[in-house]
Amino acid sequence: MIAGAPEQARWICATPRRSLPADVLDRIVNTAFPGSRVVSCEPLAAGLRNANFKLGLDNGPGPAVLRVYEHDPSLCRKEIDLARLVRGSVPTPEILYAAPDGVAGVPPYAIMRWEEGITFHELKRSGDGDAVAQAARAAGEVLAAIGRFAFSRPGWIAPGPAVTAPLLDGADAMPRFIDLCLAAGNLQRRVPDDLRHRTRDFVWRCAPLYGSLESEAHLVHGDFNKRDLLVRRRGGQWTIAAVLDWEFAVSGSPLADIGSFLRYERQAQPLIEPHFCAGCQSAGGKLQDGWRRLARLLNLVALCESLTHDSLPPDVSAELIELVRFTIEESRSDGRG
Repeated sequence: MIAGAPEQARWICATPRRSLPADVLDRIVNTAFPGSRVVSCEPLAAGLRNANFKLGLDNGPGPAVLRVYEHDPSLCRKEIDLARLVRGSVPTPEILYAAPDGVAGVPPYAIMRWEEGITFHELKRSGDGDAVAQAARAAGEVLAAIGRFAFSRPGWIAPGPAVTAPLLDGADAMPRFIDLCLAAGNLQRRVPDDLRHRTRDFVWRCAPLYGSLESEAHLVHGDFNKRDLLVRRRGGQWTIAAVLDWEFAVSGSPLADIGSFLRYERQAQPLIEPHFCAGCQSAGGKLQDGWRRLARLLNLVALCESLTHDSLPPDVSAELIELVRFTIEESRSDGRG
């Protein structure tokens, strides 16, 4: 048992906390950097399950990010192990100190070097087409690098990093997984009955396509979206400064990450897809025939899983529901649903 586990129970909360007691913060920092003092602590908006803070220290490594794993303590060690695996090939924040077993009264946490930049989401909203195109190409190159890491089998990734259980045992794992999501109480309270029924019918019609991907065993970030990609301008070009938040990483098809990154693209009016795909292919990523549809199908799995979460802001829930609806309607409009 982790030392201080009874005290750590008080950290479990529905949403990530936005502040830390001063004594707890001092204990964390002094354990990592003896003699350092916190001069500022700013909560970061990123993350729906873990607490993140930007720390200013009076001496030591400079600005840093404190990430406290409130939702699942094992995710700290998982993210540390994945950072070690990919570092040198994939830009990730440097881990300055980590306590994967926590310390007395505090859940597991990691302190990472602060990376200057903005999210891809913020860059896209700027309306700078050239900058977005450059960053999208860089994102494709990074995704290809992530997909080069392979495991012995598909499934959930645990500390190690090691693949543990498959998504589900047996045939038709992904359609059956979506069935479980559709039966979850949280999803049923959020998603209208007619859309749930249409989703179930749709995924079972697509079961052979899902089956064609179930044996793939490459590293998948699991949440490769525009808010988890930090970008910055360097040498006149926009590049990826860091890929954040690896807690959802699995072993599977890289098309899952492509589906996540391109979930807001419209096939008739692509904005970032051509640049993203060019970067991915130039870096050795493979896009098989029908990859767009396969990527959307894998993204549908992620959308349905997200709708089962306990803590989900209403605006996020509404957005996910519309994406589910769009995925089904777009496939129907192109005659393949």
